[in-house]
Amino acid sequence: MFKRFFSRKKDPKVFVIGLDCAPPELIFDAWRNELPNLKKLMDRGSYREMMSCIPAITVPAWSSMTSSKDPGTLGFYGFRNRRDHSYDNRYIANGRSVKEKRVWQILAEAGKKCTVLGVPQTFPIVPLPEGHVVSSFLTPDTTNPRIQWTHPKSLQGEINKLLAPEPYDVDVKPFRTTDKELFLKKLYSMSRKRYKVLRYLLDNKPWDFFMFVEMGTDRINHAMWAYYDQTHQKHDPNSPHLHALRDYYRYIDEELGTLLDRLPPETHVIVVSDHGAKKMEGGICINEWLLREGYLVLKEAPPAGQLTTIDKLKVDWDKTTVWGDGGYYARIFFNIAGREPQGAIGPAELPAFRAKFVEHIKSITAPDKTPLDTKVFLPHEVYHTVKNVSPDLLVYLGDLTWRSVGSLGHGDIYTFENDTGPDDANHAENGIWIYSPPANQPALDGLQQDSIQLMDFAPTILSLFDLPIPADMQGTIVSHE
Repeated sequence: MFKRFFSRKKDPKVFVIGLDCAPPELIFDAWRNELPNLKKLMDRGSYREMMSCIPAITVPAWSSMTSSKDPGTLGFYGFRNRRDHSYDNRYIANGRSVKEKRVWQILAEAGKKCTVLGVPQTFPIVPLPEGHVVSSFLTPDTTNPRIQWTHPKSLQGEINKLLAPEPYDVDVKPFRTTDKELFLKKLYSMSRKRYKVLRYLLDNKPWDFFMFVEMGTDRINHAMWAYYDQTHQKHDPNSPHLHALRDYYRYIDEELGTLLDRLPPETHVIVVSDHGAKKMEGGICINEWLLREGYLVLKEAPPAGQLTTIDKLKVDWDKTTVWGDGGYYARIFFNIAGREPQGAIGPAELPAFRAKFVEHIKSITAPDKTPLDTKVFLPHEVYHTVKNVSPDLLVYLGDLTWRSVGSLGHGDIYTFENDTGPDDANHAENGIWIYSPPANQPALDGLQQDSIQLMDFAPTILSLFDLPIPADMQGTIVSHE
């Protein structure tokens, strides 16, 4: 008589590759055949564009993705946010700003072991039961022993020993620089160390859910897009860096192969980016325009021959109705009586004033007088709820082909030099989603499918573990059938 042995079906694992700012035009089309590991995932699974949040920037996009909550619900609208309705009280939205649970926290509560590396807004460290965390690019210093940038803290010692004598890098500093050789050296060094740590974690730490974000793709897009894009005004066909962007993506694909080779057969693989990239035509000096049009009033002119931020100028707030902030999108603030300390717009006047202003800012043209196709968003219209202090308007100048420049002293409303350092690219609304089923399951059709929204990520992850979806998640489960 023979005994029959039945092995229990292994529980699923989910491995998430985050490529910050990776554009579908490069991954799906232009370089598909030069990125064999990503191509294999697409061929065996499916792929689609994934629409970012509004605004389409790293913070808040990754937190919106991993919590399935829009920026209004999260309560922050970029890196820099107003703490209150005063004119100068700002804060940086780091991990403390994220009050909603992210998907790995929900998984940990369900008893899953999670590893998270480099996902934005994971500093300061929040302990993860039975999990491992390596913080992200907002970490101030990984060489200071008093700063905890891993969970458990003992993992710092393991990483330091693994990389010795070099420190672990969370970012390329600076990435806005004219010294492209130095930038590339730092970029490759950062990524080389990151993948060494990732391999160590895969080989030595138990996990059910594993997610990391590569920031290098974002940094090289911003630093070197003009070398790749032949239509960019700064493109130099004779540059030695002509293929630097492609070569780095090829390098990343090779590194990804070393991770994919380590995955057990029951692993679902997902590749995501928080937004895409597109060439930056230039900058609209938003406060220069507001000053010229009479919305912003100064008590004295900006110093001649130098750029100055608005917080260093004497603003006549009693006469100012609107001011703005710089960034990849423009944040517009109204000076409202009863809300701001020296508000100049009566609440009853606001709807008509806002409608007229929206049409005015949309009328800004390119230097050659052609339309810019500017998009304007009102927070209460695009978010489920609006927490904390949001901009009154979120503006995509030229539909994100122009950035917002907040400084004054340019002498014009147009600039082709970024006031925070050289930058070739702005963000595009659509990022990527690639799904590849476990090796022990049948392959899919390898076709491009309909686009999804970034908040669909978290409920889809939970569904792969057959866990309930919290009722307050705003996304839906992505079907791969």
